[in-house]
Amino acid sequence: MSSKAAAPSSKPTTMVAPKSTPPRPTATVSGSASSKMHKRSRSGCFTCRLRRKKCDEGSPQCKACKHLGLKCEYKRPVWWSNNEQRKAQKETIKNIIKRTKLSEKTSQASAPGGESPPGLSHSLPTSATYSDVTARTRAVSVDSQYSLEYDFNQPPVQEPFDLYHPHVFTPQFEAHVHYQPYPSTPYEVDIKTERQMFVNDVPTRRDSSISTFSTFQPPPSHDSLPPLPEDAWVQEDIYEAHGHLFSPPEEGLDFNFFDFSHGPPHPSQQSVIQVDDCDRPLLDHFIDNVLRLIFPILEVNQHGSARSEVILPALESNKCYLHCCLSIAAIHLKSTQGIHGEQIDSDIMRHRYATISELCEALNRDTDHIQILEATLGMIFFQCSVGRPDDCLPDIPWHQHFQAATSLVRKLELPDILAHGNNSQMHPPFNMTLTSWIDILGATMLGRAPQFANTYRDKHLSASTSGLCELMGCEDRMMYLISEIACLEALKLGNVLDDMQLCEHIKLLGQQMDLTEPPMGAVDLPYSSTGAVRPKQLSRNMTAMFRVAARIWLCSLVPGSSKYDQSMMDLVSRFAALFEFIPSGPDGFDRSLVWPLLIGGAHSTNSSAFRHVFADRIACLGEQAEFGSFGRMVRLLQEVWRQSDEESKMEERQNVHWRDVMRQKGWDFLLI
Repeated sequence: MSSKAAAPSSKPTTMVAPKSTPPRPTATVSGSASSKMHKRSRSGCFTCRLRRKKCDEGSPQCKACKHLGLKCEYKRPVWWSNNEQRKAQKETIKNIIKRTKLSEKTSQASAPGGESPPGLSHSLPTSATYSDVTARTRAVSVDSQYSLEYDFNQPPVQEPFDLYHPHVFTPQFEAHVHYQPYPSTPYEVDIKTERQMFVNDVPTRRDSSISTFSTFQPPPSHDSLPPLPEDAWVQEDIYEAHGHLFSPPEEGLDFNFFDFSHGPPHPSQQSVIQVDDCDRPLLDHFIDNVLRLIFPILEVNQHGSARSEVILPALESNKCYLHCCLSIAAIHLKSTQGIHGEQIDSDIMRHRYATISELCEALNRDTDHIQILEATLGMIFFQCSVGRPDDCLPDIPWHQHFQAATSLVRKLELPDILAHGNNSQMHPPFNMTLTSWIDILGATMLGRAPQFANTYRDKHLSASTSGLCELMGCEDRMMYLISEIACLEALKLGNVLDDMQLCEHIKLLGQQMDLTEPPMGAVDLPYSSTGAVRPKQLSRNMTAMFRVAARIWLCSLVPGSSKYDQSMMDLVSRFAALFEFIPSGPDGFDRSLVWPLLIGGAHSTNSSAFRHVFADRIACLGEQAEFGSFGRMVRLLQEVWRQSDEESKMEERQNVHWRDVMRQKGWDFLLI
């Protein structure tokens, strides 16, 4: 349904009654007088003041409230003193106006049929009624049950319904005896929004998104009726019959959460990317097929921001970033479509070399630090979405690229900006948030402490956000604790702590994790009543998987621990049970859980339920399970399981560490 269908296309006609004649509505033509400035009145009704509309201060109701079916309040209401209640009241008023306008439009568009509804009648138009639009209207019937002055204490009176009257609401058929078995239910309206993108003035991509507007809220109350409870207005029999369709309300999303390096969002901006004709197919492939794989959680939280605020502006203004994306597109094209030959390999290496050359030149000039940083992060992180585990083309290891990235981050003073951004009004820098994600989980790949561990520790103590949850799906405080575990493992590998000190630190970190445990029932299916993914619930579910994986990793640091311990097997079983709450398949989010899947899978036994559930998830993903970090993680787990199962058959139950297997195979993966 288009957005035009959800709201009327024109303003309602102002109705004025002459003084010397009976009350018959006539239209006033808005001329130059209406455009003049008027003195602002403080005695108007609070409903008009909330809507910022002029009030005629009529008694007992002003004409605007009477016409739109709103409750006219001259006495200061309770919601006026609270900003949140004022916002809620404003949304309620908007929904009432939408329903009123929709009812008027429906009644005006409907033609009178041969049969009338029970107890209703319509008036036939005459030749005079077609001379003017307002001549087809009537005044509101006295004491009509559809009028706002209707006395609800008097017995019901059946009044005729005028089909051509725009001021009369749609008759409440459910109030009639013939319609008693069919109680009214809330409804939802889907609004489709389309966006066209141009490359060199040529249309290359059209995106569409659907937003749902719901009327699941209490109807306006009346003075003579008892107030309705806030959450109990839906009829009980409807809720019991369709209780699975009513999902809890989802928190609002902040579409300006991040401080993007390309400035504030510009929804209407069209992207113009300069590219050679020979590289246009690679650019189209990147935009059409690769871009949606890079930031799936950010896309759920802030629909379209990954495309319009991160990638497309960088493609326009950053030549180094453009070459990086073209190289990634060629890798994805080769792996997904089975293209082999010198041409595709030449495209990969040509753009990879151009990216590194541009980076070196910019570093020598010591300029354009932001552009260099975003291109370097792109070379590291985009590689996690494409390619097969057996790619053999030469490339620089990811951690060497990250060393250059950390130098640029310090030069731009992004850690200081993030550390001092404890104010709720402060937006975290996007490049620093992405750096933090790579830093924390990348440190676990190397057995080192994160580069900015002190910054994360300060953020954890101040209970402030870094944007990790909004970008990747795991809550920030959980990621801070994973950073602490990485630091503890680095101390263990460096033989800095003895066993007593190590166990004491493990105990303290376990207690910190206990504080992050959600209440019972917090982990639930992430779908709304319309089938859409609820971002906040999805983040809670993903955080639960990261939390259990972090517990498994922390327990593995205990001296003498084994994956065959009962406590460890219970944790792995608990981890496998959480799969139920993560959407699967190509449109699911398994590819965003590579790190916890690696930790949980590496500590699973041959009889563990995890391996069976994991095999089903791989089958649901199809060929996408073979690409990117997910495909590399699957390849690594298969080798770990092969070696550990062989040792278990020989009755040698030794832990096979996944990091040792990577060294044996010469794999240098970034599995995040």
